[in-house]
Amino acid sequence: MAHIRQAFTVWPLGGMALDELFPAMADIGFEGVDLASPEMCEVAPKYGLGIATMGGHQSLVDGLNKPENHDRIEPELRERIAFAADHGVGTLVCFSGNRNGMDDLVGMRNTADGLKRVAELAEDKGVNLAVELLNSKVNHKDYMCDHTIWGVTMCDLVGSPRVGLLYDIYHMQIQEGDVIRNIRDYGGRYFLHYHTAGNPGRNDLDDEQELNYRPIVRAIAETGFTGYVGHEFSPKGADKLAALKAAYDVCNIG
Repeated sequence: MAHIRQAFTVWPLGGMALDELFPAMADIGFEGVDLASPEMCEVAPKYGLGIATMGGHQSLVDGLNKPENHDRIEPELRERIAFAADHGVGTLVCFSGNRNGMDDLVGMRNTADGLKRVAELAEDKGVNLAVELLNSKVNHKDYMCDHTIWGVTMCDLVGSPRVGLLYDIYHMQIQEGDVIRNIRDYGGRYFLHYHTAGNPGRNDLDDEQELNYRPIVRAIAETGFTGYVGHEFSPKGADKLAALKAAYDVCNIG
């Protein structure tokens, strides 16, 4: 069973300087920083932390499913791919964008066409491009890449080992459920990164929410996954580091 590397996201933790936060998280056992800024890419290696992901392009709602956006997004991705290769960033996060009345199959082809423009560069540089699966029921109304099979089929249209999905467990529990089955069916090939959060509320991975993260993470490990599982939840209590330590322990399966 694969070792699961865990990463943390800075934005929900707010307030601590990076030179205080990063060593504290490394002491817990975290191995990477998720959704990092360029500044974080410079600071993290001092504390033995890798960079799990960065944003690949703008924007979430106006993304790759619209052909008129491709001339904007392509240079953004090319610049970020080069940066990622130079700074050891494993994965860039990409977005389908919202439907705005567009047919899902049309948007799927458009998204694939946009990613094909940069797939060869991503392969050459060894950088993953992961389109994020988000729920369109609660948090991201009208977002197109909101079902696993849509994302899987879109990736097949691209046909690159460096193009896959960010499987956000919180979002997909809301949208479609069947989390462990989808991880087993698709995780080994298509899921390049994972996000966690408790549902409902997008908070701690505790016993007040419905997701049982220990077997979920075990299922991820059983696929042979070698990337990061990133915690992207907002701690409920004042002691945010304690909440991240608790989440780390839940997902630390050996």
